[in-house]
Amino acid sequence: MLASMILLCICIVFIILLLKSQRPKNFPPGPPVLPVLGNILQLSQDNPLKDFERLRKSYGNVYSLYLGPKPAVVISGMEAIKAALVTKANDFAGRPQDLLFNDVTERKGILLADYGPRWKEHRRFALMTLRNFGMGKNSMEDRIYGEIKYIIETLEKNNGKTFSPQHMFHNAASNIICQVLFGTRYEYGDEFIKVVVAAFTENAKIANGPWAILYDSFPLIRGLPLPFKKAFKNAESCNNLVTSILNEHKKTRIPGDPRDFVDCYLDELDKRAEDGTSFSEDKLNMFSLDLHFAGTDTTSNTLLTGFLYLSTHPHIQERCQQEIDSVLGGKDQASFEDRNEMPFMQAVIHEVQRLANTVPLSVFHTTTKDTELMGYSIPKGTMIIPNLSSVLNEEGQWKFPHEFNPENFLNDKGEFVKPEAFMPFSAGARICLGESLARMELFFIMVTLLRKFKFSWPEDAGEPDYTLVFGATQTPKPYRMKVQLRIAQ
Repeated sequence: MLASMILLCICIVFIILLLKSQRPKNFPPGPPVLPVLGNILQLSQDNPLKDFERLRKSYGNVYSLYLGPKPAVVISGMEAIKAALVTKANDFAGRPQDLLFNDVTERKGILLADYGPRWKEHRRFALMTLRNFGMGKNSMEDRIYGEIKYIIETLEKNNGKTFSPQHMFHNAASNIICQVLFGTRYEYGDEFIKVVVAAFTENAKIANGPWAILYDSFPLIRGLPLPFKKAFKNAESCNNLVTSILNEHKKTRIPGDPRDFVDCYLDELDKRAEDGTSFSEDKLNMFSLDLHFAGTDTTSNTLLTGFLYLSTHPHIQERCQQEIDSVLGGKDQASFEDRNEMPFMQAVIHEVQRLANTVPLSVFHTTTKDTELMGYSIPKGTMIIPNLSSVLNEEGQWKFPHEFNPENFLNDKGEFVKPEAFMPFSAGARICLGESLARMELFFIMVTLLRKFKFSWPEDAGEPDYTLVFGATQTPKPYRMKVQLRIAQ
């Protein structure tokens, strides 16, 4: 009798799980679903991008998967992504609130905040503050050039040698955003920069890896001592460092005379003290870390991709240098307006961003209400995975979708043009906060370094490998390049 009852219970649970895995009426199609596991076994844990492309060929640009028992809709191709993130921006602007990194950040950051008043307040404040830092003394341009000096010093020490640029670019990108956030730059061997860059790099790998998927799919395992616990330790280490910076700011700040982003936030907190604001000191910590992560990993990985391609495509590098020399002449340094006179350089930078594909699956969205997309019904709260990779190399959108070729951004007259399919920063309501800063960094760093140095692929290094290492942010495999001062210098 007992055995029969146990068997009956198992059957009931199995049937419930099977029914939970059935797609709702008019839901996007997708592969068959296993109870409990969903489609996890059909996705590579190292890099699922090829699997997403394979499923796209079978089920179309809008299809569904089950990550464990949870349904998700994968959107591919420019038409579908634009329809969701731009045309129906508000419908698709939510964020999942029950994933690993929501718990890691204690839901206090801005990157993963749900679409609502707190997110809107903080985003508006960040955009306004970052824009204000672009003007006046200590402008964004000054901050970037201040850090470029240290990149040049590093390269001059390696003149005539081969070296790996990985740490140099990560540290430089980190320092530029640190100056904006905290008014401070750190020596490349400083404990703060080593801990924060290492923590962010590791957490970016965890975010789209197998342990994050297991954590998100099966809540019962969340208390177990499994590798995803490392993400919590990394976040705690970074949080402790930022807390000490915040405490120092509170002692030394002059209200109304902000030195950096943290001071601006504390000023805003003073103004809003009585109005039930969503601003608070504990949110400032995670807000700062969100901005630091967003401003470090993507920029540094784009630079690494750029110099990998430039060192292996000398004819493109030389054409950039000719244009830079011609436009800048005897000027000490480039201004951001000079980009308008450098169509080829602009094309190269954008082509690098296209191939760097630093955030291939964007940051996952959710629907904020019941909605429709390309004829399918998608219920409120459904996880949305925008496959930005599919747009950045989509056939029909690019002249040369699968190769490094600046002609993708040049018209027949040699003028710079930006195709609609260029979406490295995502699109719509959740488009990257730091887009304008990233554009300035990439232009100033690449132009300045190409003006002063020649980069080449070492003769003994074998064939270059352009394969990207998958994660929440993608990065090239570690490589070495040869650096030489240009003869003209």
